[in-house]
Amino acid sequence: MKILILGGTREARELAKVATGERGLEIVSSLAGRVREPVLPVGPVRVGGFGGIDGLRTWLADNAIDAVVDATHPFAATISANAAVAASDTGVPMIQLRRPGYDERPEDSWSRVPDLAAASETVAALGDRVFLSIGRQGVEAFAGLASPWFLIRAIDPPTGALPPRHEILLARGPFAVEDELRLLAERRIEVLVTKDSGGAATTAKLIAARARHIPVVMIDRPPVPAGTPHVTTVAAALDWLRGLT
Repeated sequence: MKILILGGTREARELAKVATGERGLEIVSSLAGRVREPVLPVGPVRVGGFGGIDGLRTWLADNAIDAVVDATHPFAATISANAAVAASDTGVPMIQLRRPGYDERPEDSWSRVPDLAAASETVAALGDRVFLSIGRQGVEAFAGLASPWFLIRAIDPPTGALPPRHEILLARGPFAVEDELRLLAERRIEVLVTKDSGGAATTAKLIAARARHIPVVMIDRPPVPAGTPHVTTVAAALDWLRGLT
């Protein structure tokens, strides 16, 4: 069976590694190409978009794909929606591998919001020095806030409009709690804005914010496409693939 893994996450790389060793499975991974120097998975890799639903539908047929695992970032809503439609149209089984979100604790001070626009509306009332940890996409949602100062951390430089007062910090996780505590203290951060992407690689900033009693604006995930089964672990995704053979 030929399996397409829509990747870009640690879980996608882990699944490609373990599934490549499975008899009867041929794995090809796809990356969006938005990170200039991505960490590549084991095995064949294609990079770039498919050209929407029609392009993905054609690609699945032309490449004789037998199953799709959507292991993209939890906020990659467009490709997840397109994949669900394309897989359904072509009769290709698909599952979403989506890691659990962050756990909120009683000692946390979180303001949950549905999207970037709501986060922008919320943050100004919480503090004047903002740690923006949402990646490089979506920063323009905060460009209209003239008063707060923003620390913007991303792997690659953000594109589009930026807030007038900001510092860009280019870095790739995972980050240690001690380093995050130091960063919050040195930049005198008063509020953290982040996405509920989950995963151990970026949990340290939440632990540090909790320790320093810093409020967090938490952006909720987009929903899983309707009708798409999903699992939360690589092991469960591998079991699903085994069940197809």
